[in-house]
Amino acid sequence: MLPRIVSGEGVAGHQGRIAKPCRDGDHGKFEVKSSDGWARLGLFHTSTHMLATPTLLPVVNPNIKTISPKEMWDIGFEALITNSYIIWKGEELKARALSEGVHELLDYPGVVMTDSGVFQQYVYGDVEIGEVEVVEFQRDIGVDIATMMDVFGRPDMTHEELNDAVNETVSRGPAALDAAKGTLLNGPIQGGTNQELRAISASKMSAMDFAVHPIGGIVPLMENQRYTDLIKIIAASKSALTPERPVHLFGCGHPILFPICVALGIDLFDSAAYALFAKDDRMLTPTGTVKLAELSEWNHVSPALWGKTTEEVRGLPKEERAELLARHNLQVTVAELARCREAVRSGTIWNLVEQRSHSNAELRLATLWLYDNMPDDLVHNSPPCRQGGVKFSEELALHPRIINANRWLKWKMPPADHLGNALEPSDRVAVILRGRPGPWRESYGPLVSSMVRDWPQIIPFIYTPISLIPYQLEDLNPFAHLMAPRPYWKGSHQESEENEIFSLVHHSNFFKDYSGDTHSFYVGDCEDDFFERLESQLGEKRPKSEGTKQDVKRHHQLYAICDKITLFSGLGYDVVHSIANSLSFVMSRTRRVNNILLDGIHIFSQRLTDGGLSITNEGAKWIHQQMVEGGEVPCVIIDSDAEPFIRDGRNVMHGFILGSKGPLRNGMPCLLVNEAGELVGHGISQCGQRELLSFRKGIAVKVRGGINLAGD
Repeated sequence: MLPRIVSGEGVAGHQGRIAKPCRDGDHGKFEVKSSDGWARLGLFHTSTHMLATPTLLPVVNPNIKTISPKEMWDIGFEALITNSYIIWKGEELKARALSEGVHELLDYPGVVMTDSGVFQQYVYGDVEIGEVEVVEFQRDIGVDIATMMDVFGRPDMTHEELNDAVNETVSRGPAALDAAKGTLLNGPIQGGTNQELRAISASKMSAMDFAVHPIGGIVPLMENQRYTDLIKIIAASKSALTPERPVHLFGCGHPILFPICVALGIDLFDSAAYALFAKDDRMLTPTGTVKLAELSEWNHVSPALWGKTTEEVRGLPKEERAELLARHNLQVTVAELARCREAVRSGTIWNLVEQRSHSNAELRLATLWLYDNMPDDLVHNSPPCRQGGVKFSEELALHPRIINANRWLKWKMPPADHLGNALEPSDRVAVILRGRPGPWRESYGPLVSSMVRDWPQIIPFIYTPISLIPYQLEDLNPFAHLMAPRPYWKGSHQESEENEIFSLVHHSNFFKDYSGDTHSFYVGDCEDDFFERLESQLGEKRPKSEGTKQDVKRHHQLYAICDKITLFSGLGYDVVHSIANSLSFVMSRTRRVNNILLDGIHIFSQRLTDGGLSITNEGAKWIHQQMVEGGEVPCVIIDSDAEPFIRDGRNVMHGFILGSKGPLRNGMPCLLVNEAGELVGHGISQCGQRELLSFRKGIAVKVRGGINLAGD
């Protein structure tokens, strides 16, 4: 039978919430609303509901409902999972499900997913239903998302056994999809703890038309807190999976694992832990599990516990106590998932990962392993430059966004000083300023102007706890927006702080021009005797008549803008620096560069919020004209059907893209061209290269400006 809710209809929840089905044609599509690396806020379209992710599906036993499905809906759970095998095996349940549908059976208006009975097979050794029959049954009772019968890969299996499990699961896929007949179907990923087999499984299952990809066979790992193995499995699977489908982590429902799993791209969770733990008088918290018997006061409050003391709860009858604690566990789960989603929106998901990692020794080891083995695709999809402050942590430099920012950041040594004299590599002296947080134009600006005026061969750099940056890029996010305690701006608390800084020098992209040349480094901590110590190293100052502080400021402004144009356009250094003498600026009231003009034409605006550049239509035309001259300009090639809309300023939607050129980065500018290479518009990419062509719904590029056929 068909699902109870059909297109165009909706069913109200107990307190007036509405389950709204997807639009015609959107069934089974997944769109991303916001992302940070692999972490994403999505919307999965089903027959009965548009499911917001990441979220958890509580496990509901149709025979034992500790918390009613309707109450779960009221708490905030928009989906649940139940076991189709248990329904099929129960004569009365089976008859009701076939006649009324699973939504009516459970009295639940949201998304209903069903498992196939594989876990029962893992626990009890066998099930009595066939591989095709179980899918047909799930289809007939009107589930939103069904699950094929895969082969459970246990951690203790041999490589040969795991390989057979993967191959058998893959071989069952076509028949299961045929039996589903349009019902959304889970295609599980197996392979035990073998990362290579997990990747193979993910790749082969991705090649088939499944709606969701659960990662299975992980319950034994979580039962034994083998979190490093769990993280390895997720990373291997996610790297090989097609990105446009939700990823489900079968059997994972403890809040302590949500942040790291969300950060690794898990969209759906399920678990019966809320009820199983409650029966054992155990309570879920975001930092671990606590036993009711050990509490004198509540260390984590939920609405279920308001107005009740620990003694009162311990004194309740067992069934009533289990129900209360189950409700608490569900409420804590909802709150932690909301916390994860908000962290993705604000770009702080990895800060939350780090916080939670200190709550459990095994989780900490798993997090440290991940820092040492960060997937390249995850790093590449982390926006390198975005608005907002960056909270300091000891491992901040290991976060994907910061790694990507350091990889993305490019800079070229100025060929001449502010007087126009050529600077040979051997003449240059890098002065690394440390000890002060931003904004550096205020804390270092006067010092830099005086220093460079007196010693034009000086190239100033700024020490930050996450990287060295050229002074010319002093306002660029995340470096200039780092919120760190003052001691960290001088270096770490080691015997020799300068050793750390010199080590950073030799690993920095900024010092590649120095390679093989005689050069000097001076680390200045900006104390009162700074100039005296500098003079003792570099010799006498130049006469002050040779240039002014304003000349120095103009010099740094010009080269800073050229470097930023290179970063945000993708053009080569030589192309950009060739126009330096043709640039002029419109200044803000605070005397910062606001608009950038080329031969009097406005081509870029400087963003004061993150130090980046916004491209104007004229700027996009100029970049497009220079593309053949070098560089790697990110371009998205759009379908002709979308061209009129984009020229009119409408966003580029997934499904209307033919390809791309250049290094497309999430959150960075790109040009929009048609198949003939003609400029159609420009905008900000909402995803990376893989996602661009994979997704079929959602915004791919937020258009900043369309270029109409008249060239306006």
